[in-house]
Amino acid sequence: MIRQNTFLILLGGNLDKTERLEQQIAGARVIAADGGMRHAQMLSVAPELWVGDFDSSPEQLIEAWPDTHRKPYPAAKNLTDGEIAVEEALALGAERIIMAGALGGERSDHAFMHMTFACALSQRGIDVLLTSGTEEAWPLLTGSRTFDLPPSSLFSILNFADVSGLHITGARYELQAFELEFGSSRTLSNVAEGPVTISLKSGSALLLSRPFDQSGR
Repeated sequence: MIRQNTFLILLGGNLDKTERLEQQIAGARVIAADGGMRHAQMLSVAPELWVGDFDSSPEQLIEAWPDTHRKPYPAAKNLTDGEIAVEEALALGAERIIMAGALGGERSDHAFMHMTFACALSQRGIDVLLTSGTEEAWPLLTGSRTFDLPPSSLFSILNFADVSGLHITGARYELQAFELEFGSSRTLSNVAEGPVTISLKSGSALLLSRPFDQSGR
């Protein structure tokens, strides 16, 4: 079943195929950003659109997808290929974005930009998941949200500003009405004990989880 308002954006970072990832992307519409198209075959998806300046798409990759509609952009542009792909998805009515290949890879600047971009999208009311298959990240805004994390898996909360009224339940190290200063490492390397509920009164942060990392046992 196609989920018309959910879009999978294929990015150029590392991506591992897992059963959890397959469940997350099932039925999503797909847009590839430049070299992120290399993940399409592994995931058994067929993008409806392929955007970018194509500087990281070798000729053999282009030849492998001759029927996919391509929308080229100049190399000198104000947006990354990933941002362009997301904006195309939003124009098509996206309400949920899964950015696959958004974490890790050779470009730390791109990975960090994806995190801050995800927070900005979340402030616009878009539900965003960043994933490499083995790591996942969700923006955290004011309010409460429950995350289905496997028991004993590791997770951290990275804050981009001072955070107040932070609550964490369902974890080994729970917090109640905690004031998390910007740059603090207090919320690194926590351990899920089942679904984890996180709420905050003010501030902006990101939940980074490793669903297959059981080293916290």
